[in-house]
Amino acid sequence: MSPAIEISSSNELSAICAADLAILGGPKAVPQDEPDLFHWPIVTAEDERAVVEVLREGSMSDLSVTRRFEGEWAKYQGTRYALAHCNGTAALLSAMFGVGVGRGDEVICPSLTYWASGLQAMSLGATPVFADIDPRTLCIDPNDIERRITGRTKAIVVVHYCGHPADMGPIMAIANRHGVKVIEDVSHAHGALYKGRMCGALGHVSGMSMMAKKSFAIGEAGMLCTDDREIYERAVAFAHYERAKEEITFPSLRPVVAADGFPTGLPLGGIKGRINQTCSAMGLTQLATYPQRIAAIQDAMNRFWDLLEDCPGIRPHRPEKGSGSTMGGWYNPVGHYAPEELGGLPVEKFVEAVNAEGGRSGRGVNFPMHLHPVLNEADVYHDGRPTRVAFADRDVRQGPGSLPVSERVGQRAFGVPWFKYDRPESIAGYAAAFRKVALHAGELTRRA
Repeated sequence: MSPAIEISSSNELSAICAADLAILGGPKAVPQDEPDLFHWPIVTAEDERAVVEVLREGSMSDLSVTRRFEGEWAKYQGTRYALAHCNGTAALLSAMFGVGVGRGDEVICPSLTYWASGLQAMSLGATPVFADIDPRTLCIDPNDIERRITGRTKAIVVVHYCGHPADMGPIMAIANRHGVKVIEDVSHAHGALYKGRMCGALGHVSGMSMMAKKSFAIGEAGMLCTDDREIYERAVAFAHYERAKEEITFPSLRPVVAADGFPTGLPLGGIKGRINQTCSAMGLTQLATYPQRIAAIQDAMNRFWDLLEDCPGIRPHRPEKGSGSTMGGWYNPVGHYAPEELGGLPVEKFVEAVNAEGGRSGRGVNFPMHLHPVLNEADVYHDGRPTRVAFADRDVRQGPGSLPVSERVGQRAFGVPWFKYDRPESIAGYAAAFRKVALHAGELTRRA
């Protein structure tokens, strides 16, 4: 473990912030980084034993451990069903099929997200239609959803972006009013709460990644959760052929996936979505300690932002205190940036100066998908025209200016350190790096 960064008094903190900026030759606010403060996942001997046991048994492709993991995750999530997948992309694709997304349908989703929140809709013959985001939560804006619903809209994908719960109350009201299903993408928000309720158990179905760098990290894995038996069975039928005879009960599905005389079903999607049981084994051991670990992360991240509460130009990206909403494992934490309070200093220059102080910053948010050529120009399936146009009955492409908040948020957001332990003295040092740059922003703008 690296030695802690000692900041023992407010006077010392003031002295750090009063010094010249490191990027201009002054001393660094964080003289020595603490990599172990950010290392993830935490892998124990118990994790190793569980994974090695699967390897020695040669049961990587079996289901016994996976079924236990699914059962424990469903309890944690608070849903009736959980279905493990090989990755989060597959889980979300199965969720789309589960709610009936198909040829000619439209799926509304945010543009500011990882591509797997919506792009795979095209694999089902459907097309994504993007809605703008709320500038405070950075999640899909309920006020922009309803005007994008058409007779072809089948589902709304809600991403709890960078750990912040989306405003699910009005979103569910809109969806229910129009008979549209809601798919939650919980890849950033394992364990997050929306008004006291678990994200991932609020919509009709949820999907999430559990890949190596997520807050619940067990390898290349994913999970689908739902209370709806038909959605669950459709997901099984789509990509879990080996489970068909045992788990499919709906008459409309049984003849196809569990026909008499065949030892197993055939996946309706022609896809094999099964998780590797080494990941399931690690999932079981990680879940046993996950609530305690994310409690420490939440304490640490809230401590960091509390130290910066009165700092000009930067604001926390987190729910209001006392709202009953939390950030879960706080995956990919970001802050809001107000350049107008810092003399117009561009966020890129702010980030550069923070990193010179040892503060660990970065861009923070994704580039908006609706401007990418794949969504506007690519003819993926040789239709003779862009796929998004070919799959819809209208031109649904959205060019520059169509989603103004999503397009400008890259200039109004920045990455912050993702603490895995609550070490007050160390966290104070990293917070000092951000405060120091904010307080000296004028010097940077004058030199620009």
